[in-house]
Amino acid sequence: MTLLVISPDYASHLYPLATLATAWQQAGERVVVATGPATDAIVRGFGFEREHLQLGRGSNPGVIRAEDQPRGEDESLRGFFEATRRGAVETLAFQAAARGDDLLWDPLTVARQVQRVVEHVRPDQVIVDHLAFSARLALTGAGVRHGDVVLGHPSALTVGEEVYGYPPAWPRGLHPDAAALADLHRLCTRVRDDFTTQWNRALAALDPAAPASADAFAETGDVLLLNYPGELHPPARTALLGRHAFLGSAVRTEDPDPEVEAWLAAGDAPVVYVSLGSFLSVRSDVLATIAEALRGLAVRVALASGSTPPEALGPVPESWLVRAVLPQVTLLAHSALAVSHGGNNSVTESLTAGVPLLLLPLSTDQFAGAAALEDAGLGEALDPNTASPDELRAAAVRLLGLGPDPRDRLTRLADELTTTPGAQRARAAMLATDEPDPDPDPDPDPDQGGAR
Repeated sequence: MTLLVISPDYASHLYPLATLATAWQQAGERVVVATGPATDAIVRGFGFEREHLQLGRGSNPGVIRAEDQPRGEDESLRGFFEATRRGAVETLAFQAAARGDDLLWDPLTVARQVQRVVEHVRPDQVIVDHLAFSARLALTGAGVRHGDVVLGHPSALTVGEEVYGYPPAWPRGLHPDAAALADLHRLCTRVRDDFTTQWNRALAALDPAAPASADAFAETGDVLLLNYPGELHPPARTALLGRHAFLGSAVRTEDPDPEVEAWLAAGDAPVVYVSLGSFLSVRSDVLATIAEALRGLAVRVALASGSTPPEALGPVPESWLVRAVLPQVTLLAHSALAVSHGGNNSVTESLTAGVPLLLLPLSTDQFAGAAALEDAGLGEALDPNTASPDELRAAAVRLLGLGPDPRDRLTRLADELTTTPGAQRARAAMLATDEPDPDPDPDPDPDQGGAR
């Protein structure tokens, strides 16, 4: 059997997709990843084959810098970073305005490239990043069955009356202006309609007989796979998903890092892991505020500085570990607290390690994800643009001293996520859809869901 994985040329997307593919690899099957050259080393590191496929203008091998991007993408990236400094609604509005070019870049050209890759590889099964809309167009237009992997918070797939790009929930620490939210909703609705028109036009060119979509952001593949713990998803929203499988998490195995292992062995104070991800580490001001807050606590800090120069953090205690890139999974396994922007990889990897989260959400689905963690009592969120060091320090103290009830719930969730890893769940869901379904119940397993 051959599995084809289709991923944008971004490390943050490829890592979880490649981790899911290890279930096929461990079963002795062939895995081919179609992606761009920036993440070639990641593909090879997993031991997979790579087929060249460029799904967009940009790329990210692990730490993204605007100056490394092609012309046009560099300006867009700088605009996004500047929007995050203005606020949450401004960031979401910027992202909405760029959505067509961002998520549906040159759709017919990309779709035909995807179809050529499929024809060359001749896969038995395909899994694809949900946000790779042009790739999903290609597969839909050619009638290729595929697993549609939602890598972000489940709100990245709209259901019911939701409008893509407009958060269905906000964490308690953010207070967007009501008028600005109304404007954002109107913008996101207009963008949804324009995007859907582009989707339908491209789909008709690929398959004139294909039915038109009413909302392209609500479209899914044949098998819906959500890289998120179903235990944290509201039951009422789960009921709107149809046939699905919650994967829990996609936590990769990392190679040993001698420097990190030596640092972990050198002290016994609680470890706090800090990262704003591969994109948002550009926010040196936020990282500096976090550093100032944590300097006042009896903790050891492992901080992934990304594109922020270490000197921008202020005085760094000798007991801290600061590097541009750190092995996140390894460090979370030894951490008492994670401080993050709330990207879904960071959230699900922390939960799998049983680590509470202090979140500073900056964009996209990070707001809904932070709200879900607060509702579950497993994290707190503050506004990254206004939170003071004192506020961050107080929140960190509360989370380090998490009470017995939320601590027990976090431990039970971590046990569930590690007992049945996401890669196993993904392969089981894909294999299940290859067999006739004798059960008309759209959700045969109320805990894990089924395969759509």
